[in-house]
Amino acid sequence: MIRRDVIKSLTLLPIAGSVLPIQSLLAAPEARNKFPLTAQNKPMPALHREAFVMDGHTHVMTRELLMKTDIGQRYTDGTVDLPRAKEGGLDAMFFSVYTPESYYPGRFETKNTFRVVNLALDQIKKNNSVIELALTASDIERINKKGKIAAFLDLEGAYDLSGDINLLRALHRLGLRSMQFTAHNTSNAFVDSCSDISYWGGINDLGKKIIAEMNRLGMVINIAHASNDAILQTVEASKHPVIYSHGGFYNIVDHPRCISDEAAKAVASKGGVIGLHFGSLFNNPKYWAWQKPPASTKRTVPYGTTPASLVPRSTNETIEDIDKRLAQRVPLTFRGTIPDEYWMHVDQLAKVIDYGVKTVGEDHIALGSDFDGGPELPREIQDISDYPQITMAMQRLGYSDQRIKKILGLNWLRVIRRVTEGK
Repeated sequence: MIRRDVIKSLTLLPIAGSVLPIQSLLAAPEARNKFPLTAQNKPMPALHREAFVMDGHTHVMTRELLMKTDIGQRYTDGTVDLPRAKEGGLDAMFFSVYTPESYYPGRFETKNTFRVVNLALDQIKKNNSVIELALTASDIERINKKGKIAAFLDLEGAYDLSGDINLLRALHRLGLRSMQFTAHNTSNAFVDSCSDISYWGGINDLGKKIIAEMNRLGMVINIAHASNDAILQTVEASKHPVIYSHGGFYNIVDHPRCISDEAAKAVASKGGVIGLHFGSLFNNPKYWAWQKPPASTKRTVPYGTTPASLVPRSTNETIEDIDKRLAQRVPLTFRGTIPDEYWMHVDQLAKVIDYGVKTVGEDHIALGSDFDGGPELPREIQDISDYPQITMAMQRLGYSDQRIKKILGLNWLRVIRRVTEGK
């Protein structure tokens, strides 16, 4: 999978604090509890059925755009469609529309972003009996009362590498209410990615202006993929809580995409939320040790230098050429084979959740699966219909119902309410 291969080969970003061995994460899985079965013969505890469940990062619209498919239909592959989301008990999700790096060299990132957002709106309208667009937390609750899934649009990948605020406003008018600050794994014109050269020492003045505008518009700022300095500076600059939609903890797996305890505590201190990714790459120390590339020095450039990689580059590829090339890789799911000793169980993922709770508190941890974004899922989770497995794993940890409900979705809802409604 191209996104996973890119991530694996990234240079490591030094982050303050040493990496601690988390021996308990390597323990054998605990015995499975018995729960009532759904119509699909999958277990679902009553708590999961009753709870508000929201995923902070599910990839949608890439395959729909490239393959002309309909998310309202059940797919035979991939990990996300609306029928399976309903079966998994999902009440809401960050509908993460994605613009991959392949569109950047020809400066097609803006065109792709607008067509993907437009397609998301079309697909939501087409499947209105199942899903509706939500702009606020109150919208989410209203939609849920009708028995429907709420879609909260989140952009992954730069809306424009030059950071034009007018384009941000246009996307807001279309219904975008959350945006990942970085250009995926690429540093852009206003913020450093954790996986690229550091140009700005975090964020620059344009980044601060975009933060202020997102605060004014009532848009959620998503700092996943940002550098450690960029996360700390964004938290400081924003008057609203910010989120880290999907990733792991650097103290467990020293991958550059994982958040440091320092940054996680900063996010929590302003009322923000950290969403836990479902993949082994960010959560399983044994898997990371098996896959880890050789260490090398991360390059930096003088502060304020114009990033050469952001200057428009010529390419012979049309956007249609890129579409055809990427279509060969959808659905964007992990397709490799994981040896048993490196393949984590859902109980190990629950222990990462527990690490987060112990580090920042139960009010600041949530779930951001990255379904259809390439994660190497736990053994017990094949797709989004297996979401109750997370609830059962937290129950085996002895978590209270209220704590589980916060992690399953109430923490996301609280942040969305604060940002979009000022409450």
